[in-house]
Amino acid sequence: MTHNTPTAMMAHRPMGPAQWIAVVITFGLNALDGFDVLAISFAGPGIAADWGVNQATLGWVLSMELIGMSVGSLALGMVGDKAGRRTTILFCLVLMAAGMFGAGQSDGVSELLAWRLLTGLGIGGMLAVTAAAVAEFSNLRWRGLAVALMVIGYPIGGILGGIGARYILTQSTWHDIFTYGGWVTAAFIPIVVLLMPESPVFLDRMRRPGALEKINRAFARFGHPPASELTPVAPAAPKPSLVDIFKPGLVMTTTLVTGAYFALITTFYFLVKWVPNIIVDMGFEPSAAAGVLAWLNVGGATGGAIFGFLATRIKLRRLTIGVMIGAAAMIFWFGSGADDLTGLTIIVACAGFFTNSAICGMYALFAKVFPTHVRSTGTGFAIGVGRGGSVLAPVVAGYLFQAGFGLQFVAIVMSCGALLAASLLYFLKDRAAD
Repeated sequence: MTHNTPTAMMAHRPMGPAQWIAVVITFGLNALDGFDVLAISFAGPGIAADWGVNQATLGWVLSMELIGMSVGSLALGMVGDKAGRRTTILFCLVLMAAGMFGAGQSDGVSELLAWRLLTGLGIGGMLAVTAAAVAEFSNLRWRGLAVALMVIGYPIGGILGGIGARYILTQSTWHDIFTYGGWVTAAFIPIVVLLMPESPVFLDRMRRPGALEKINRAFARFGHPPASELTPVAPAAPKPSLVDIFKPGLVMTTTLVTGAYFALITTFYFLVKWVPNIIVDMGFEPSAAAGVLAWLNVGGATGGAIFGFLATRIKLRRLTIGVMIGAAAMIFWFGSGADDLTGLTIIVACAGFFTNSAICGMYALFAKVFPTHVRSTGTGFAIGVGRGGSVLAPVVAGYLFQAGFGLQFVAIVMSCGALLAASLLYFLKDRAAD
């Protein structure tokens, strides 16, 4: 491949300001995901009090958008490899905004579940497509940092959402948390329309009429010279298909990263979904619980940023395994409890540091191990199936609590997900993973 073709130029030329703006937009989109997913956690104690739902039912309420995320990642990840990154992102924003506004108007569990399912569809698709987009907007030198920047958008969204939710809960009701999230989500639609072009790498691969002209318009914004031709491809070049990720060259990689993500997510979402309710059950106010959850995301953002820099110096797979083991240790520590709210906040922040670092490592691995033509499909499959762990975690924890098990036992069970994830990545021997 020569270095004056679009894909090679994106990989090897220095990144201009407009490229970094596109990366920052993916950070913002992931921050929306962080707030939207956590909105139900912020609202959970109020929902339980207003509608009188028990812990097992609340587990399903907390999980419904996660079911939508699994479906959205699988279906819309494939759409992103066919319709384009930008088009799919805009469609997902519409779904997310509609779901948030609808949830804010809900007056019963069934109605709320339906709107959270719709929100989850948009979030799942967004996760798959933005992971592919950020890899394609960045060059090889800065790709790891760009992916890390996108990933830490999630906890930053949680931090800002926690601050906002804490204020809203002192002034109004949980319904307004969703309405606020709907307006912020809708505001991103014109931002994407104006500032995020279609991925030149995607346009180069699809080779549709007018592709070179669209690529060169994007290159002019990025400060790159125009490309003279599309990247040459063999006549039998593969087309995006879910089947491709199960062909001999990728099937083991797909299986291992999907299994690892599934296991890790069970640990991560135990924290995300149950921290507010656990804190309230300890006798603290719902607004204080929202503050503790915000510190979970402070730790997560810090961990993701540090991970991004360490990944430029330490082999990615090994670093990811290390922080997964750390995450398991932090969940065990959380289960031991603390004497006061300050102690609990410190423990939760440390848990967020390691769990989000591990999530960051998984997204970076997705960008490395899946080739361009199935990057969104492969990422979407891993996230979609892996998100089954996000559905499973709150439900399993809810039934364990309902059965009378204490926090320490539940925390030990849920920490095993991170340990299993580390074990699976140990067998990921492909050089690209390091």
